[in-house]
Amino acid sequence: MRILVTGGAGFIGSTFVRRRLAATQDTIVVLDKLTYAGNPANLADLDPGRVRLVRGDIADGPLVDELAREVDAIVNFAAESHVDRSILDPDAFLRTGVLGVHRLLEAARTERDRRGTGSRYRFVQVSTDEVYGPVPEGRSREDDPIRPSSPYSAAKAAGEHLVRAWHETWGLDACITRGANTYGPRQHPEKLIPLFITNAILDAPLPLYGDGMQRRDWLHVDDHADAVGVVLDRGVSGLAYNVSGDGEERPNRAVTEAILAQLGKPWSLVRSVPDRPGHDRRYALDGSRLRALGWEARVPFAAGLAATVDWYRENAAWWQAVRSGDWDDYYRRQYGWRLEGSAPA
Repeated sequence: MRILVTGGAGFIGSTFVRRRLAATQDTIVVLDKLTYAGNPANLADLDPGRVRLVRGDIADGPLVDELAREVDAIVNFAAESHVDRSILDPDAFLRTGVLGVHRLLEAARTERDRRGTGSRYRFVQVSTDEVYGPVPEGRSREDDPIRPSSPYSAAKAAGEHLVRAWHETWGLDACITRGANTYGPRQHPEKLIPLFITNAILDAPLPLYGDGMQRRDWLHVDDHADAVGVVLDRGVSGLAYNVSGDGEERPNRAVTEAILAQLGKPWSLVRSVPDRPGHDRRYALDGSRLRALGWEARVPFAAGLAATVDWYRENAAWWQAVRSGDWDDYYRRQYGWRLEGSAPA
């Protein structure tokens, strides 16, 4: 298969590219805007005969149309991906999550029609469990209503609605994945696990939101990437698929404890800071629809977290380069005032 992977220089996208190249004979074109979270170093060691990186915006219609003509499928990982940043700057999230998704869908539809309606041209939209909003009890199923709580999840939900509309109106062969909280190597240090790992390595404070009892089902990036591949190959057109972790929900406080234990660092580094607005207390997914396709999460959380901590410890040059440029300004805006008013956790 020839695949256009948008956002393929980012965390989950680059892992998908790596694992897809290892498991198949596919060739891949990566389209990535290379903002702060898109890192060409994530692809630097891959076979240039099978993967090509194009720097560009998914909202650039002519560029997207050109690349769509080269491939048989589009997998869209491209997104501004952090809730905190969406609160600081929602405009960027709407441009990528709404206008960008629209351009990709139109390119896929146009190319499908050019080849003839009998040809298979698949579109996979990579979304998030956060579109469901908070889940006080039970587990979210794919046909449940979606109630996003943040600009980030609202943009993701809007992208999903567009995908469904292009499937229903024009018969576009399209699927959606909704992944649980994902962690692993090469994740930008704005997210909880890599932020706390790298801060702890530096003996810097760990800003824990509120009481730290927000509960999440954690999913290793390798499992997430493989799940997207299964949906690309075997998903039923028009359906969404939850990508759950091991099914055991863990509060952020317990994840923090595990990180510190792995690094041999004291709990005194942890500071309780004011929570972010609209912070969902719990997510939980029913992943039975995807498991019916033959996928299952294979990386246990304890082993995956330990390996992730080791990766950041052994790849300081990677994350130090990422924590440069505008990092200090972002960190001050997001955590400066919170840490000033923090308390022991």
